[in-house]
Amino acid sequence: MKLSVIFVNYNTCNMLRIAIDSVVRAAAGINYEVFVVDNASTDRSVEMLNNEFPEVKLIANTSNQGLAKAYNQGIKETTGEYILVVSADTITGKKTFEKALEFMDMHLDAGGMGVRMITPDGRFLAESKHGFTKPWGILFKLTGLAKYFSKSRLTDVQRKDWVEEFQTSETDVVNGAFMLMRKEAIDKTGLFDERFHTYGYDIDLSYRIRLAGFKNYYFPKTYIINFNSRNNVKFSWDYLKEFYGAMIIFAAKYLFKVPEIKVEGLPQLFPSTYEVK
Repeated sequence: MKLSVIFVNYNTCNMLRIAIDSVVRAAAGINYEVFVVDNASTDRSVEMLNNEFPEVKLIANTSNQGLAKAYNQGIKETTGEYILVVSADTITGKKTFEKALEFMDMHLDAGGMGVRMITPDGRFLAESKHGFTKPWGILFKLTGLAKYFSKSRLTDVQRKDWVEEFQTSETDVVNGAFMLMRKEAIDKTGLFDERFHTYGYDIDLSYRIRLAGFKNYYFPKTYIINFNSRNNVKFSWDYLKEFYGAMIIFAAKYLFKVPEIKVEGLPQLFPSTYEVK
């Protein structure tokens, strides 16, 4: 098997249908498999999958397990040389797989790769290049973690060799909206850290891929359309808890090495029963 594609779905039935259609089109001529891990959707997503995409391998959870844990459920079942974690609110370009896999085959040092992301109205998403949004960049600067993200030019954004929209380059972080990874790299680094429920799981794994001796790349010679629905609902307590809680987890994990942290209103950050390579 060349490619294993994994979606995690939670009440995005209509967008998921479009996303899978685009993957099937893009995978023409490629030996591939598609997994959907459904986090207890109530919008008839499972029924749609069974009726319209019987070839898709469905894992139906009875509760919302979050993104990291759900992706891990899918990864454990894959057989592909490459694993693609892709959001259910994306449209994959027709030649995206062909070009992306060719690049990975030619760059054996590549552990992960992301592509150019654009919005439905054609606007370029800057997080395509460095993998994370502005708040994460601020966190890295304030905590001193920026020194570990040199490819993101966090401390010198005016450098002339900084990555432009159409410039293929090594990068620190691959954005989880389209995260193509070499299975060999996953075997070496371990799966997603399930302490990152909704945000930050891609940043953490990207960082560990680099620690394992692989490189991450930004490859702009193909694209996906990203509706970015997960980041459109902000300033709710759930959003603040998940987004900024992920930042606390990341900072504590790599700066302070604290074995266990409990914050009222947040999930247990460092449960002793969970270990990550």
